[in-house]
Amino acid sequence: MIDSEDRPRINRRVALQWISAATASIPFLETKSLAAKPGETGGGGYGPDPDMIKTYQPGDLWPLTFSESQRKQVIILCDIIIPADDTSPSASSVGVHDFIDEWISSPYPGQKSDRNLILKGLKHLESENFLNKSAEQQLALCTDMAIAAKKNRKEFPGSFFLRLRDLIAGGYYTTPPGMKDIGYRGNMAMTEWNGPPPEVLERLGLSPE
Repeated sequence: MIDSEDRPRINRRVALQWISAATASIPFLETKSLAAKPGETGGGGYGPDPDMIKTYQPGDLWPLTFSESQRKQVIILCDIIIPADDTSPSASSVGVHDFIDEWISSPYPGQKSDRNLILKGLKHLESENFLNKSAEQQLALCTDMAIAAKKNRKEFPGSFFLRLRDLIAGGYYTTPPGMKDIGYRGNMAMTEWNGPPPEVLERLGLSPE
């Protein structure tokens, strides 16, 4: 069985900043911005948004959701969906499991449905004795859920697997290793600019001056 202590928890301030960045990158994301708008808080509201500069300690803001066994399940699922390869680390090694815990624990309206679906899916896997299965059996369970999702993406457990996959991918590809993996260079200073490549100009029917 995996020891989740091999995956130290990420800094909560980092996780909160991560949520803000991932909101724009997670495919088909239906959640609202972390910046609450009047009338969208619902009920008695959830208080002010966190200060992204402040360092928060465990217990500050909102409590996290995952139990130890749930955290272990998500670590395994992260690495099934995005395993390590020759050039990139696995999803769990960059803390995606803790990002998901922070995501579903936050009190914003859009995260509520994710929380319910993710916890329902983890309960389903627990009933299948997921943690005590071999790596091959764990992969087979995930494959079955992926096949179910292809048949009906809105029906459980396929809906759970699709949403978890999107959260894992959205979190992972917002990290520096993830961005490097897809070739995203970001705002990098250019040491020399010689104009557009000749092949691009030719395709546009232009010629270099």
